[in-house]
This record gives sequence, structure tokens and C-alpha cells, in this order.
Amino acid sequence: MPKRICAGSTSRKNTADWAAGSWTDEQKQKYLPRVASGQSLAAFALTEANAGSDAGAIATTATKDGDDYILNGTKQWITNGGEAEIYSVVTKTDKSKGSRGATAFIVEKGTPGFTFGKKENKMGIRASATRELVFQDCRVPKANILGKEGLGFIVAMKTFDMSRPGVAAQALGIAAGALDEAVKYSRERRQFGKPICSFQGVQFMLADMATQVEAARALVYAAARYIDTGAKDVSKISAMCKLFASDTAMRVTTDAVQVLGGYGYMKEYPVEKMMRDAKITQIYEGTNQIQREVIGMNLIKEAASKKA
Repeated sequence: MPKRICAGSTSRKNTADWAAGSWTDEQKQKYLPRVASGQSLAAFALTEANAGSDAGAIATTATKDGDDYILNGTKQWITNGGEAEIYSVVTKTDKSKGSRGATAFIVEKGTPGFTFGKKENKMGIRASATRELVFQDCRVPKANILGKEGLGFIVAMKTFDMSRPGVAAQALGIAAGALDEAVKYSRERRQFGKPICSFQGVQFMLADMATQVEAARALVYAAARYIDTGAKDVSKISAMCKLFASDTAMRVTTDAVQVLGGYGYMKEYPVEKMMRDAKITQIYEGTNQIQREVIGMNLIKEAASKKA
């Protein structure tokens, strides 16, 4: 995430207002019922081969042509790619303006010039389709702009503010499931004539795992409650819950594999899958290094505001 568009920077002033109004009434009526009813899946396309954490480096372009825009470029690692019917795609409409020259579009599957690359062979979350999106002279009407031209990154960053708690909840569920499996196994597995849950070393591991899970749960719920109040300054707590819950998921699933020992490493037991699935929660919707940057910049901004 480029610093100029990170939470707390001047370019994000009134971000919540812009993002909340980014959908026109016509767009809402056309697309949202299909998504809400389950008729159509949706997808969000920002990442490219050379634009991950540095989202400002996107190279996909949208060139104005009358009342339309012509999209050219490639998006990478898009969740629901090929399966979704409705895509929010962030492009560059003015390269000279950097992040301020980005614009988000709604692009429907089946639009001429919009195709899909290979389905990625991933380490985890293998039930989720992840594909490349390819745009070759793809014509999209001006009416499909989300918000206004030049506000694409504001739309994208506000999307992350809302989606990161979802990733946190996913991570929390993985961690809680791994803890349940570890406790269950520790009561069944016997060594030296007794269940391994009777050994202090295992008890300490389970205690740490349980404490971490409950701490993550409290933070995720706190973030959700705060966002539900309609507050606009949600970037920090959104990043916090995603950071903490995903790091917790990785620690807890790793420890769950350890509790199960050799069996934990085998695919007959679910914890090896949980461990693989947990890893992506530290990466997508912004790496945890980016979450720390968002949190830190917000802290600095808050301190500056108090001093003023």
C-alpha cells in the first residue's frame, strides 16, 4: 500500500464518505440483488504481478473512448476469478497522477475482451478458486465507474477496511477449530500409560492456544461492533484484528500439528490443512507487515491530533 494512500494520510480524508457513496442507485439495483440472493458471486481485483503491497504500481489501464473506457492489463491471484459474475477492477486512468489517477470499474463476466488465465495451484484454501484476469481492449461503459474517476484507490482502501475483519474472522475460525482438534486428540492419545493431556507440557501448549484464540475473538468482535456503529476511523482497528487473528491462527495451527505429532502431519487428520489454510490469512487483504504500517501511521496521526 503506498504511503500516500495509507490510513491517516491526507489523501484519505473523507474516505468513508466517498466509499459509502461509490455505488450509484442504478448500480445497486442492477448488481446488489444478484449478489445478495446468491445468484452471482462477486470478486475484487487490485493485485497484479508487480503490484502487491505496492498497490500504486498497478499497470492495468483504462483509456477513455467516448462514453466508454478501454481496459488493458492483467490482474493476478483474484479470489473467485472465473467463478464470479461481477468484478470490481481497479485501473489507472491517468498514469501521471500516481494513486490519484486510479479508477475502479464494475466489469461483468462475458464482457468482450475479458478472459481468464490459469487456475492457481495453491498451498491452502484449495476449495477457493484463484485465477488471473486478462483484459484485452475490453470496453466498459462510463456508467460502470465506482465513485468517480480518480477515486479508485479510495474505493480500494475502504474496501480493505471492511474486508479485513472478515479475514480476521476466517483466521479465528481456523484457530478455534485447530484448538478443538488438539484438545480432542490429547484426551484420546495415550503415551506412558496415560492420555497426553495429563502431561504438563501439553497442558501448557493448550492453555496458550486457548488464551490466544479468546484474545483474537475479543478483538475481532470489538472491531465488528465498532464498524457497526458507523464510525469512519476504522482503518486501525480493522488492521489490528486482521493482524492479530491471522498471526494467532498460524501459531495455534502450528501448535496443533505439534500436539498431534506424526499424525498431525498426515492428511488423515484436519490440522495439517488448517495450518496450510492459516498461512494465507497473514498475506491476503494486505500482508501483516502492511497492517503494522497502517496501525503505526494511525497512531502517529492520533498523537499529532491530540497535540494540535
